[in-house]
Amino acid sequence: MNKLSIINKQLPKLAVFKFASCDGCQLTLLDCEDEILQLAKIVEIAHFPEATKTHIEGPYDITLIEGSITTEHDKALIQQIRASSKKLITIGACANAGGIQALKNFANIDSYKEIVYARPEYISTLATSTPISDHVHVDFELQGCPINKEQLLEVINSFVLEKVPCIKSHSVCIECKMKNNVCVSVAHGKPCLGPVTHAGCGAICPSYNRGCYGCYGPKETPDPSALTSWWEKHLNTRKETIKGLLSNFNCAAEAFKKTWKKYDE
Repeated sequence: MNKLSIINKQLPKLAVFKFASCDGCQLTLLDCEDEILQLAKIVEIAHFPEATKTHIEGPYDITLIEGSITTEHDKALIQQIRASSKKLITIGACANAGGIQALKNFANIDSYKEIVYARPEYISTLATSTPISDHVHVDFELQGCPINKEQLLEVINSFVLEKVPCIKSHSVCIECKMKNNVCVSVAHGKPCLGPVTHAGCGAICPSYNRGCYGCYGPKETPDPSALTSWWEKHLNTRKETIKGLLSNFNCAAEAFKKTWKKYDE
């Protein structure tokens, strides 16, 4: 056995698994490009079908999970993955809040299947799309739709070093202030979810004079109801618009769901 093989055997094993999702968060890891070469020096990529055919059996030191649980097969598989993972990290809106597909949680799944599929009787699916944390213990949730690659690298490095990831918990509003953006709500009368949305995107939408769509999910201790009440009073925002903004990428996130359901009545 050569020296390189001995070194590789000592590296912590990293695995990446996908459930119901669009693959965007996995692609964020591939988008790291030069950084991924450095990452390969501190972890052994044991399972990552999006990038390689190589498969090394667990247990895994760090497991990244993209996607939500939508089938009975998924429910069983996530239990197996959890059992073989020392640390399990969920990445993105689908894994953390059920994703945009969680809109089916609030509708008749049979009607959806009949509309979308020519032969709905062949479709085997649960009536809900649920986050990973509904089924197993999750060690860390990284928000985003898709996630931020710098934050992902910070999380992986931190778990390798066994320290707490330095991921800021403030809102998108802070990112706007740091970029000297004019508030789109105050200055232009546009509804913006920035005050209740977790930071990480770099305030992309407000930087282009558009309100935040809440891609990164609710920040810590948000109060969406207070925000939407302000929209109604000062911006004359229609209920349909409010419901549409909150029932989006993170529609099943508890803070957003509780508020948009009020506008669904």
